[in-house]
Amino acid sequence: MSNPFQRLVEVLDPAQPDKKFYNLNKLSDPRYERLPYSIRVLLEAAVRNCDDFLVKEKDVENILDWKVTQHNNVEVPFRPARVILQDFTGVPAVVDFAAMRDAVKILGGDPEKINPVCPADLVIDHSIQVDFNRSLQKNQELEFERNRERFEFLKWGSQAFQNLKIIPPGSGIIHQVNLEYLARVVFFQDGFCYPDSLVGTDSHTTMIDGLGVLGWGVGGIEAEAVMLGQPISMVLPEVIGYKLKGNPDSLVTSTDIVLTVTKHLRQVGVVGKFVEFFGPGVARLSIADRATIANMCPEYGATAAFFPVDLVSVQYLRQTGREEEKVQFIQKYLEAAGLFRDFNNTEQDPDFTQVVELDLSTVVPCCSGPKRPQDKVAVSEMKSDFENCLGAKQGFKGFQIAPGHHNDKVKFSYNESDFEISHGAVVIAAITSCTNTSNPSVMLGAGLLAKKAVEAGLSVKPYIKTSLSPGSGVVTYYLKDSGVLPYLSKLGFDVVGYGCMTCIGNSGPLPDSVVEAITQGDLVAVGILSGNRNFEGRVHPNTRANYLASPPLVIAYAIAGTIRIDFEKEPLGTNAEGKPVFLRDIWPARDEIQAVEQKYVIPGMFKEVYEKIEKVNESWNNLKAPTDKLYPWDAKSTYIKSPPFFDNLTMELQPPKSITDAYVLLNLGDSVTTDHISPAGNIARNSPAARFLTGRGLTPREFNSYGSRRGNDAIMARGTFANIRLFNKFINRQAPLTTHIPSNETLDIFDAAERYQQAGNNLIILTGKEYGSGSSRDWAAKGPFLLGIKAVIAESYERIHRSNLVGMGIIPLQYLPGENAEALGLTGKERYTISIPDDKDLRPGMNVEIKLDTGKTFDAIMRFDTDVELTYYRNGGILNYMIRKMAC
Repeated sequence: MSNPFQRLVEVLDPAQPDKKFYNLNKLSDPRYERLPYSIRVLLEAAVRNCDDFLVKEKDVENILDWKVTQHNNVEVPFRPARVILQDFTGVPAVVDFAAMRDAVKILGGDPEKINPVCPADLVIDHSIQVDFNRSLQKNQELEFERNRERFEFLKWGSQAFQNLKIIPPGSGIIHQVNLEYLARVVFFQDGFCYPDSLVGTDSHTTMIDGLGVLGWGVGGIEAEAVMLGQPISMVLPEVIGYKLKGNPDSLVTSTDIVLTVTKHLRQVGVVGKFVEFFGPGVARLSIADRATIANMCPEYGATAAFFPVDLVSVQYLRQTGREEEKVQFIQKYLEAAGLFRDFNNTEQDPDFTQVVELDLSTVVPCCSGPKRPQDKVAVSEMKSDFENCLGAKQGFKGFQIAPGHHNDKVKFSYNESDFEISHGAVVIAAITSCTNTSNPSVMLGAGLLAKKAVEAGLSVKPYIKTSLSPGSGVVTYYLKDSGVLPYLSKLGFDVVGYGCMTCIGNSGPLPDSVVEAITQGDLVAVGILSGNRNFEGRVHPNTRANYLASPPLVIAYAIAGTIRIDFEKEPLGTNAEGKPVFLRDIWPARDEIQAVEQKYVIPGMFKEVYEKIEKVNESWNNLKAPTDKLYPWDAKSTYIKSPPFFDNLTMELQPPKSITDAYVLLNLGDSVTTDHISPAGNIARNSPAARFLTGRGLTPREFNSYGSRRGNDAIMARGTFANIRLFNKFINRQAPLTTHIPSNETLDIFDAAERYQQAGNNLIILTGKEYGSGSSRDWAAKGPFLLGIKAVIAESYERIHRSNLVGMGIIPLQYLPGENAEALGLTGKERYTISIPDDKDLRPGMNVEIKLDTGKTFDAIMRFDTDVELTYYRNGGILNYMIRKMAC
């Protein structure tokens, strides 16, 4: 159908008549120039894609009238320019695409219709582990040894599917590669210029917002629909204007700023909203600083954290080696379209739903922890805060260690030397995660601190597992050229791989003697990392306390060997003359760091690294992959398996059914994360997944991680809720166990679910606030689906996870305001019947009645928030909907 906004099309440059764009200024509507810049991107996409079918004129009007409609729960479609995936979430997406081809063929359609319609980039960065903290080569060799089958499958996908680009392992971290290389900022395709935008199968996709590219994380299921040409259906968000002013102190890093912003915005409450940054303080932040702040958007709960493009953005494109002609084209288009910002010009400030401020001069050096990224602690208070946590009640800020055991010590031997550790001992110190490794100021700051530390005679105890995992090869270039890499290595911070590594739980094993000491003393050992997530059980099973910190602070705490140090009063160690060396003595000044950055972070580095990025990995180049258009599944494979999601699928829709006499599989509390639901770490030797693998002849050494096996549903179903830190009220302790209610037996969760399914019982989950927070993981929805979960009843949901539940046909129910399991007197031992209305009576956000076998009844909100989500539910999920559509 023709676009009703064709009248807005004009040529960008008369000298290049082939480059056209939709000029929204020609709407001649004063509402446009008052819109937040992030909403302008949504509007441009709606205007450009308007066909009065998938995107209607009414949608355009609703976005244009944002100042009113933001409060009315209005649904609008959004077609992003592209999709980005990492391999943990990308493998199951490609598995689903392969299985969908099979399903379409069975239903009589053309399987090659199943193809990405928009560009999709998949970066392999989640597979490498810190097995050896002093050897990059050994880690990379082990990565290929463990993941060869997955990598061959992905290579098949890159050849079988159009519009799918694979960035090989060893290249860097997805979000840093996106920032430095993949980001277009402005697209030029089919004769039209338009803003770059994306969704990604990783919650930290928002990092790209720091460059002025609107993007956020979605579930793998939703991303697959976008790849197939479907718009995202979203509720038009409120936009919180976050005004930055003032100058940060010379000792403050971008990490300190983002941890401060994270706590502040958690307090403001921005879940489901956009945050857009403005004010004179923004102009003083580099793109790396902005990207650090945008990266942690999921930690403060917003959907996006947008920094509109300005001159600093344009200069960053030049610094990272983008061609000058493209850079000029980008600026020209954005200025013409009303999408270019001057943060010092207050007349350009748009309307916002609410404005909050941060004076950068008030930010102090800080960390976050010990269990959540929003729990900021000033460095000056770290020692006292940790010691308070030791004795506090078990919780986000408590470990419930008996008062008489706070100073317990355990002796152990390592490499023929004797050591002693106590509560607060640092056993993992990792410079990791694109949050910080994309930022030259903090990476060079860490390098300069390491240099000063070594020159002062300081060292790190050998049993501490130190590591440096840069987000791209560029980092190694400038650390090497600036001369600081040898000093980092001297302190144990060798380059161990180019990937997410410790940040996502791929921290590898600790020395046996260290683990034994921790276990023997029931010690609260510490992981200190420059990451973005520190939820319980994520970093390592033996580090109960985990703190997020800037790279220089990671090194400082590694040298100290403990979190129980007051840097102001206590020295890190002594120099050759026996004089105390304090942190202030070796902390590099801001101007010192900036001088090194200006000299050594240059465009030539970026060009050299990224020109060869797709071909530089010889191990990848030598992989042999099938050439068939339909994937030849191997029934013996424990990595790649055709999923059962489409078994018995027919073209005809089945009417909605009520959920009758359901048992509660799990009775959970608040802040159950996707790490609790779908672990990404190592497979425990006593778990259902381990028993499955052992039964197929594998040894524990060959288990690999859950994340690496996301292409096999049999393993992922067994890994669902397998986190050792899961607290289930049924058993009243942390363990991956539950009570099988009919028999009152305590079983592994998979085994209990299997027994329920064999008996033909429906299952539900009871839970509290923020269910599904954390990384976006489609298996956190697919796994419960395979366990037989029909519905979840929660106080509130993390945005992406609720969407993923909908995508799998699981009903997300929410208690009415002021109600929860405790207020309603629910024990979880009851049986639940959830009354689902007839198809004609279904509507978004409606209340449904829940009746218990005790006679009690209560209402809950059925969180299908849009008509499109109801359509997915009627089809049994989003992928079933797409198959039926493609098979027609």
